[in-house]
Amino acid sequence: MSHSTEPQATSTESVDTAENRELLTSIVTVSRSIFGAAASSVFLFDQESNELVFKAVSGKGEGLLVGTRFPADRGVAGWVVATGQAVTTADLTANPVFARDLAERTGYVPDSIMAVPVVHRHDTLGVLQVLDPHPQSRSSIADLDLLAMFADQAALSLHILLRDDAARAAGDAGFAVLGRISTLLNGMDAEQRGRGVQMVESLHGILAGMAR
Repeated sequence: MSHSTEPQATSTESVDTAENRELLTSIVTVSRSIFGAAASSVFLFDQESNELVFKAVSGKGEGLLVGTRFPADRGVAGWVVATGQAVTTADLTANPVFARDLAERTGYVPDSIMAVPVVHRHDTLGVLQVLDPHPQSRSSIADLDLLAMFADQAALSLHILLRDDAARAAGDAGFAVLGRISTLLNGMDAEQRGRGVQMVESLHGILAGMAR
């Protein structure tokens, strides 16, 4: 008796994705607790759209902001992505890159911030930030280094999420092509359809050979 492995692969992918989202949530929750912050969040940098996407949030905005997108060329988080540098600011009103309008869209405008890039193999995948941390953490290099360690943990999770998203997009594109081929075949007369099926079978043989 033969068993298809495809459902198992899909199930594993779902589990992996869920586990990585849970890990990201755990990272922002612990970060918020350690730094005594009002909120902590992880952004994913979507290069294609040039946007930052909330992937995990703890504290202010929790349960509301995940999936929300903002332009990646504005704000403190955008500056971190562009420069690849960490930043800590005790007074955001004095920071020229702070985008108050973007903060207002989240429903919470912080006074201070700590933010570090999330990097995987020299690629900046996103940003980890804490908002309104305890005053003792706002100017401490050691605390910024500690936040960077949490970002290292988040990097692999974001990398896996990006990989899974790319795999799903490639699969969807493939199914769309197959659908268009099927539509073309259905619109042909019997002779044309026969030749078309032969071409598809030839392509299948070539792809099967590549997969070995």
